[in-house]
Amino acid sequence: MKKTWLLGLGLFSISFTWSLYNAFVPFFLEDFIKSVTLIGFMMTIDNYFAIVIQPLVGRRSDRINTFIGKRMPFLLIGMPIAALFAALIPWHNSLFMLVVFMVGMNLSMSIYRSPTIALMPDITPDYKRTQASGIINFMGGVGAILAFAGGSYLYKTHNSLPFLVTALLTLLCLAILLWVIREKRDSLSYMPSSPPTFTSFKGEWNKPTLFLIGAIFFWFFSYQGVEALFTLYGKNHIGLSEAQAGFSLAFFSVAFVAAAIPSGLLGRRFGKKRLIISGVIGLIITFSLITFVETMFALRILLLISGVFWALININSYPFVIALGKESSIGTRTGIYYIASSLAALTSPPIMGTLIDKFGYSSLFYTASGGMIIALLLVLGVKDRGMAHPISPEQQASAL
Repeated sequence: MKKTWLLGLGLFSISFTWSLYNAFVPFFLEDFIKSVTLIGFMMTIDNYFAIVIQPLVGRRSDRINTFIGKRMPFLLIGMPIAALFAALIPWHNSLFMLVVFMVGMNLSMSIYRSPTIALMPDITPDYKRTQASGIINFMGGVGAILAFAGGSYLYKTHNSLPFLVTALLTLLCLAILLWVIREKRDSLSYMPSSPPTFTSFKGEWNKPTLFLIGAIFFWFFSYQGVEALFTLYGKNHIGLSEAQAGFSLAFFSVAFVAAAIPSGLLGRRFGKKRLIISGVIGLIITFSLITFVETMFALRILLLISGVFWALININSYPFVIALGKESSIGTRTGIYYIASSLAALTSPPIMGTLIDKFGYSSLFYTASGGMIIALLLVLGVKDRGMAHPISPEQQASAL
């Protein structure tokens, strides 16, 4: 568990960077682009790379063998480049340069995101993975809180400061991970997989996986659209300032962080599927209620509640995907997981932006609620292979 906490630094840096990116880059784009649809489209640049690069990198990281391991080479390449481009984003002097810096940051992050996440199941036994997922997502949530709360303060001082800080944190987290994690020593079974065949790749797309991937797509469709366009929603629909809108997202992240570790423990005790279903139903309700909110106080209360339900879903979904496949394909299935979430993030902001342009900002959370309803129907169709399994007293003791 100690190494799991330290491994969480990888997700901490990723979450910190993405939260700042989603909160403040729309304001940079708004200086050049007035259409919310087009801004929503521009905010999906990362997902074009993620759909293609992350599955390939994840699969490749199952097979290579270097002196620092299977996953670490991708972190060593991607994280410094991502830090550089993140620091450059606020220093654009034209739309072209802004897009160049955005593309550079997103491309480099696609290189190391899947291998970073795949390290968790590499060093964690199956019966403790929901607990470990809670820990690393707790770290990711802390990153989001610091990004939304501290980033809003830094942004008011100068819009370049949040991006400089995220660059420095990314480099610091990389240094710690390289120092602490030794894959060949820490992995439960360090064996690069054999070259893939068509049959082996087809086997990863079994029926339960297809239903679960469909559900993942739709709950990320709802989440990603809200996250990408929320600051504009807060500013233009509720009447918040840019800083207030960015800070309001911290309430969602605070609740996510508070619920992350309990969600992992509950998933291990009651089963991943049950926790996910509870979270999806909860978000259907809270997203529907937000559409009627017109004050900052009520909005932040509902965001707090929504963060708890999102933790039930997010903490248990990745271990659920891994549980439906083989241990030798962890990197591959990590890539499959990101195919679903990235496709959702690619399509959601432009679609929701178009609906906002036509029907107003109130359509944002109506659409998000609809996506969650479809996700619920799909996850109900997943076979109960991901439910809780009996564990021995020794396993129970070691999991505490």
